[in-house]
Amino acid sequence: MKIIGLVGGISWTSTIDYYRFINEETNRKLGSLNFAECIIYSVNFELFRNYNAAHDWAGTFELLSGAALHLKQAGAEVILLGANTAHIVAERIATATGLPLIDIRIATANAIKKQQLRKVGLLGTAYTMELDFYKDKLLEYGIEAITPADKADRVFIEETLLHELGKGILAEKTKKEYCRIAGALIQQGAQGIVFGCTEIPLLLSQDDFTVPVFNTTQIHAQAAVEFALSNP
Repeated sequence: MKIIGLVGGISWTSTIDYYRFINEETNRKLGSLNFAECIIYSVNFELFRNYNAAHDWAGTFELLSGAALHLKQAGAEVILLGANTAHIVAERIATATGLPLIDIRIATANAIKKQQLRKVGLLGTAYTMELDFYKDKLLEYGIEAITPADKADRVFIEETLLHELGKGILAEKTKKEYCRIAGALIQQGAQGIVFGCTEIPLLLSQDDFTVPVFNTTQIHAQAAVEFALSNP
């Protein structure tokens, strides 16, 4: 079993789910009392937020690569970045550490392909919805991703991710708005909905939709366990 290194704290609420999913999946595969060998480095989310808000991707890279290098020094053999937005600098971090990095976008694309879907709605931070790093990666796998057209909806998602879900605050009115926004994407032809921020599954689940949903936190964790249990 390879040692998984998780860059967490982005945010702490979803890091809890990562730890749970990694261990549940390990135990599902190995049985008995087998659980994951895992190291977590939890960064200060305020720094991450400020770098992203300034589009200071060099700052984001330094913060996350520093955490990843600490994990490597501690013995990690594979790296996970515990946030979709963090994958803006994923390739650079993989190069900096020299370790395998499980890319959440690729894991999600593979999960979508298994469902044979070609068009999905993408919800996430403003950066995930408005920049190309996520949509372009899905497109490499033949998947079109559409995002909310209304700027006000994108701002609402960004603000509630930061100030509600990222703090563990789950409000029913916020859930209703997310469902409304996702429903509009389904009306535009989305065959599934990607929860493209690791906090969104705290609020929404498959039970809220008639189309398939993709919990990127769980998908990412399962992909990491599959790699960790694979032969060298």
